Amino acid sequence: MIHIYNFIRYEIWKITGQDLPRARRVSYSIIKTIVLAIRGFREDKLAVKASALTYSLLLAIVPIIALTISIAKGFGLEDAIESSLKGTQIDKMNLTPMLMTFVESYLETAQTGLFIGIGIVILLFSVIRFFMHVENAFNDIWQVKKTRSVIRQFTTYFSIILLVPILIILSSGLSIYLSTIFTNSPLYDLLNPFMHILFNFVIFAIVWLGFTILYMAVPNTQVKFVNALIAGIIAGTAFQIFQMMYLSGQINLSRYNAIFGGFVAVPLLLIWIRVSCLIILFGAEISYASQNLQNFDYEADTKSISVRYRNFLYLYITYLIVQRFEAQKPPMTAEDIAVENHLPSRLVSQLLSKMVESNVLIEVFNEENKTKSYQPAIDINQITAGYLFEKLETQGSELFLPNNKPQMEKFWQSTLHLRECTKCEGDKMLIKDIA
Repeated sequence: MIHIYNFIRYEIWKITGQDLPRARRVSYSIIKTIVLAIRGFREDKLAVKASALTYSLLLAIVPIIALTISIAKGFGLEDAIESSLKGTQIDKMNLTPMLMTFVESYLETAQTGLFIGIGIVILLFSVIRFFMHVENAFNDIWQVKKTRSVIRQFTTYFSIILLVPILIILSSGLSIYLSTIFTNSPLYDLLNPFMHILFNFVIFAIVWLGFTILYMAVPNTQVKFVNALIAGIIAGTAFQIFQMMYLSGQINLSRYNAIFGGFVAVPLLLIWIRVSCLIILFGAEISYASQNLQNFDYEADTKSISVRYRNFLYLYITYLIVQRFEAQKPPMTAEDIAVENHLPSRLVSQLLSKMVESNVLIEVFNEENKTKSYQPAIDINQITAGYLFEKLETQGSELFLPNNKPQMEKFWQSTLHLRECTKCEGDKMLIKDIA
């Protein structure tokens, strides 16, 4: 057991998979993804985030469903949306008639010319605010600091809302179409046992597609389709299984209904929403972990890296960026530097961030593919080794402690003088000329 623990905790992160057989490389990637997702579940405090999203969704669930039904009603598809609510927790709380009545009133108000009103403003605000909370939770998982602009938030959120009725109609339409084909088929009796499995697969596939789109669209960063699909399949399957277990468990909870009456619907709804939010957030952790496995290579060694080797990497990364700039080639991203030089991506990102903070490099953000590349912050003919290390050493606060003792002030001046005396001719060499 100790050997297995040490392997998962330390040794597996030193295996980059470059020279491994495909089967072993895939199995190691799966183990790493599971470990990182579980660790992220704890470190990102997903239980707390799920509770916050539960509260937000309680305020927004009626406006979201009402807005979705309104969109579907505009295409004449409200019956399919209403039928899709049957059997869900919403229907068990007898909210479906209330929602349909709300939608009717909403559309009547729009047709009388009072479309812009307090109710509409509250509805839109509730929907947008909920999706903002979801995006913030996803951005925290993906370690993204920058949020979308207001216009992009509006277009992204309502594109997702518009997509929900389409997925529901697609699911219902495929089920009806397949049912019609098999019913009219002469092989109906033979294929009948497989129809139920096929219909369930269609429903699962639609859910997988919805979760995949969610994991790609919501984070304000570039999420690869393969990684979003992996998370979508895992989270979507868990979500569907939970729904089945939850709905089947309603029968066993009938005795609580006899004791608490209609009040029991409230805690049951909270449980349903919270577990669903946990599943969605854990899927986001899986998508992040699967896409960023290389960021955690040599993790233990990276945390204990020596000052000398760190300084070497500072010099080498700056050299690569300067050479690229001098050759008038497109700037490099952190991933480019890590992949081409077989360096841990997380360490490269940390070093680049430090050099950006020290004004040695600048970030160039590409809005189209949501990537950051790096360029020299000043003329490359002024970037010497001494300039680089001076910027790195002096970045941050200094002399913030009260130097009441003359001995301490004298020692500080001696330290500065010692640093100047120990500078060699190499400090004056341009970084582009080191090699």
